[in-house]
Amino acid sequence: MPQFPSQQWNAELEDIDARRATAARMGGAGNLARTRELGMMNARERIDRLVDAGSFREFGALAGKGRYGPSGDLESFTPSAHVIGLAQVGARKTVVASDDFTLRGGSSEATVAEKWIYADRYAHEYRLPLVRLVHSAGGSVNLTQQLGFTKIPGYALLPSTQLLMLAPVVGIVLGPAAGLGAIRACSSHFSVMVRGQAQVFAGGPPVVKQALGLTVGKEELGGWGVHKTSGVINNSAATEAEALDQARRFLSFLPQHVFAQPPVVACTDPAARSEPSLNDAIPAERRKVFEPRKILAAVFDRESVFEISPQFGGSLVTCLARLDGHAVGVMINNPVVMGGALTRAAAQKMERFIDLCDTFHLPMVNLVDQPGSMTGPDAEREGTLAAVLRAQAAMEQSSIPWIAIVIRRCFGLAGGMLSPWVGPGGMALPHRFAWPSARWGSVPVEGGVAAAYRRELEAAADPEARRLELETLFHKIGSPLRTAERFGVVDVIEPATTRPLLCDWVRDAYAVCATRLGVKLRGMR
Repeated sequence: MPQFPSQQWNAELEDIDARRATAARMGGAGNLARTRELGMMNARERIDRLVDAGSFREFGALAGKGRYGPSGDLESFTPSAHVIGLAQVGARKTVVASDDFTLRGGSSEATVAEKWIYADRYAHEYRLPLVRLVHSAGGSVNLTQQLGFTKIPGYALLPSTQLLMLAPVVGIVLGPAAGLGAIRACSSHFSVMVRGQAQVFAGGPPVVKQALGLTVGKEELGGWGVHKTSGVINNSAATEAEALDQARRFLSFLPQHVFAQPPVVACTDPAARSEPSLNDAIPAERRKVFEPRKILAAVFDRESVFEISPQFGGSLVTCLARLDGHAVGVMINNPVVMGGALTRAAAQKMERFIDLCDTFHLPMVNLVDQPGSMTGPDAEREGTLAAVLRAQAAMEQSSIPWIAIVIRRCFGLAGGMLSPWVGPGGMALPHRFAWPSARWGSVPVEGGVAAAYRRELEAAADPEARRLELETLFHKIGSPLRTAERFGVVDVIEPATTRPLLCDWVRDAYAVCATRLGVKLRGMR
């Protein structure tokens, strides 16, 4: 117990100190021991692992539930199930809110909910990044009993949408996240969950059993096996430490808020580096696929590529990366999945990623191998075209500089979405390049010849030979050099020189973004 020099307020100061000590013990030794036995960190350990050492300043440690005797003296104190405060994350001030699952599962009945609402509002007021460490059982009917009345559901006190338009928000799911916990995790620019330990759902297994008569486990209902393709959560991690590291890395690409530019870091990878392997990255055989992530590793600053939502909408790869230390958004089509076609999920992923980059002034690099929008009965039933048009709207409404390099195919409506046609000041600059392997048009040559020359091919003495002859002719007509003759692209470049081109462009892009800070046509969707 600390000794205070004055005697006037000793009792009150000792009471404060005792309450803080109780808050530091969280749910008690037994609950903390069970947490360790499960291989999990507690709420405070998670904060310590996330933030720069010794930088956490707690808010609201005295919030909780006190029980008082007939004389008005405190008999017991139960702290809030939320730990909030300010800290440095990567040397930048950040708001942090961590659920304490050792206190009634982190549910709202055991909390002073105003604390995490305050964390959101503080981040909004002071334009600071917010990291939510989510491990919450959600609401409980016990809270209704405590209140003595019921409330119409509403979240007006949460500035979630406004905050997403203003500062970076990260949701890290470290255990079950139901109801409000799920909302807090998903109302973010980036979310990550621990595989096998975290689950996200609107209502847990008991709710599903009561409402639908279905018996399901937590993992089956909302584990990573569900959300890797649902798009609800972006990424996964094998451990809590990895999840926290992903959050730190994501934030390192973003500015403090929308009125600042992303930080530029020192880079030892030469901007003029040529990469000869890129000259053979695209197979000459048009039906063969290639690995897009190898291209990303060769072009961008070494070890800088950070992929977002790798398994959702897998025909499109979206990532943050660096060019000569400058953070950029990157998209590249993935022919390994659905031939690289723009599926409904990939279009949703594209829309959200464009919004993210546009919000935080990250110039966009689009490496294009787009065969077109996905078609077929399933795609039509899913409403793929509507999702594609929303992605197109996000692109046209963006205010960031774009550069597109067609590395292989560029066909149809989706092929036309390689960069905006209309920018914030009117017509956008079509800053578009191509590799020699590029081909484009309204439809691919192979399918186009089969459709347009069907009768001629059927009547030919050797239909296969005639088909190949026609395809060869149209591929020559479709050479990117013919388009370059008419300045339909700025240049056709040697693939090995892609990095120097992009590193030169990114400096101009950052200069343009500096003039548009905080000026947007619309906020996050």
